[in-house]
Amino acid sequence: MMRLLSHLPDHVVGVSASGQVDAKDYESVLMPAIEAVLQRHQQVRVLHQLTAAFTGFTAAAMWDDAKLGLANGNAWERIAVVTDVDWVAHAIRMFAFMMPGRLKIFSNEQRPDAEKWVAA
Repeated sequence: MMRLLSHLPDHVVGVSASGQVDAKDYESVLMPAIEAVLQRHQQVRVLHQLTAAFTGFTAAAMWDDAKLGLANGNAWERIAVVTDVDWVAHAIRMFAFMMPGRLKIFSNEQRPDAEKWVAA
């Protein structure tokens, strides 16, 4: 399940994920939020937190994530991933060179720092 974080600046989309994230989460939460920011700004910044209750992504969610990244190639300015899930952090580090914009990984304890960095 994904929910929007409402306390971030207008040019930042913040989401918090817990449990299993599926394609419906991307299609009903993340994608519309990013599209709304891109109607107001040329670029978007994203804070994506995986909480301690996060259990994984479905294959369809991972496909939607890839499509989202490709569809908006140059629109990504900064992406902060907040997670304590080792396999996610390792995968992001391994594929970071393919990701657009600046990317930084933070632990859940460092979420306030992630919010400052992504908004700066």
